[in-house]
Amino acid sequence: VTFGRSVREPKYKIEFHSANSHFVPENEQESVVMTNKEGETYTCFLPVVEEIKPVKPIAKSNSTSIILETDRRIKLKTPDELIEVIKENCFYRHEGWWSYEFCHEKHVRQLHLEDDKAVQEFFMGVFDTKATDELNQNKSDAAMVKDPRSKDASQRYHSHLYTNGTLCDLTNQPRETEIRFVCSEPSVVISSIKEISTCKYVITVQCPMLCKHPMFQQERPMWHSIHCNKLPNDAEPASEEGHSKPTEIRAIADKPDHYAT
Repeated sequence: VTFGRSVREPKYKIEFHSANSHFVPENEQESVVMTNKEGETYTCFLPVVEEIKPVKPIAKSNSTSIILETDRRIKLKTPDELIEVIKENCFYRHEGWWSYEFCHEKHVRQLHLEDDKAVQEFFMGVFDTKATDELNQNKSDAAMVKDPRSKDASQRYHSHLYTNGTLCDLTNQPRETEIRFVCSEPSVVISSIKEISTCKYVITVQCPMLCKHPMFQQERPMWHSIHCNKLPNDAEPASEEGHSKPTEIRAIADKPDHYAT
C-alpha cells in the first residue's frame, strides 16, 4: 500500500503487528489510535522523516563503473563498513510460539521462551565469512541485487550467509539462513522471516545506515514505514472530552510501484 499523490512525494507503507509481536517505537515518534473496517483498534506510530538531498540518476548502461569510480575518488564506505556499528548487538522478533534472535556476524537462533528463559532452541546458522565472501564476489556491486542497475533502490539488498546450524530432522542437513540487509528508516529491525525451503531461511533486516550508500539511494523519495500495533479487544481508546475519536484506517493504492522486503 502506498500513499502520495505523485512519485515525487514521500511513499509510506503500513506494517501491522499482532498483540504478541509489537513494534517498539523511537522516543520521538508520534502515535495515533486508528481502527480498520473490521473495528480492530491499533496504535500507529508515524515515521520520523528527514529531508534527503536527491541523488543524480545513474545510467543503466554503466552504473557499476560509475559507482566504482566514485568509490575511488571519495573513498565511500562499503555496505559492510556501514553496518559494522551493529556488530555487538542482537535483534529479536517474536512470532507466536517462537522467538528469533539475530546477532550480527555471530549467529541466528530460533527459540521458545518461558519466563524469559530459553526452554527450546535451534541454531539457524552461524556466520560464515567464507561463504559470504564467495556470494558477494559472484554479484556485482557488493551483492546488491535484484537488479543492481534498477532505478528502484528499494529492491536492493546486501547479503550475509549463516551456515552449519542445528541439524534438520527432515533433511538431515544443517540449517542455513541468508540475512538480507535493506535500506529502511528509522531503526534497525527484523522485518520478515521466511522459510524458503525446508530448514533454509531468509531474514530481512532493515538498516537505515545502508541508505548512506549510493547504490541504495534513489531519485524518488524513500519508503517509510507506519508501524501499527494491535490493541487487545478489551482495550478502549481514550474518550475524554477534548480527545478525538479513533481515525479509520483507509488505504489509497498508488500506481504499481513494487517494494521488496
